[in-house]
Amino acid sequence: MKKGLLLLSGGIDSPIAAKLMLDRGVEIIAVHFSNEPFTNDEPEVKSKKAAKILGIKKVIVKNISKQLSTLTKDCYHKFYFVLSKRLMFRLAEKIAHEEGCDFLISGENLGQVSSQTLQNLSVIDQAVKIPILRPLLTYDKNEIIKIAHKIDTFEVSKGPEMCCVLGPSRPATGASLEQIEREEAKLSF
Repeated sequence: MKKGLLLLSGGIDSPIAAKLMLDRGVEIIAVHFSNEPFTNDEPEVKSKKAAKILGIKKVIVKNISKQLSTLTKDCYHKFYFVLSKRLMFRLAEKIAHEEGCDFLISGENLGQVSSQTLQNLSVIDQAVKIPILRPLLTYDKNEIIKIAHKIDTFEVSKGPEMCCVLGPSRPATGASLEQIEREEAKLSF
């Protein structure tokens, strides 16, 4: 049986990505990246509740608020979402190796937000060597919400997205790898 590490955000999409993979016989461990104290613990609580509904037994919580704060201070802010995703995928890759996972699973879908343009997804993918599966890549939000209602995760997952709290109002939608690597060179972690 294949094993995947799910990046579980507390939003609507990642539990649906998990459900689609579980239906294919994939064993899943989840990781939630906390932004406390920039947010409250609601995203973590929501993530754990969604995992329980889905039967995911192990949820790892990592607080990355210090790294995210550094991104906002030391890097060109319009690249925040791409930089933060690359950070999360790098950390998830380490956890996946420690947990014996074959791949990462993400709830991203094409074009829903700025970090999910084809160009930005390509740049994000290049941060890691482990495969990233995106079972929702071509779904639209209405399809995702419909599934969330069907599997009883919608009520747990609905609400404001907390991952955007440190992000810019005008994020980059077409970052190049060179631009992002130049920004990452400013970081000490």
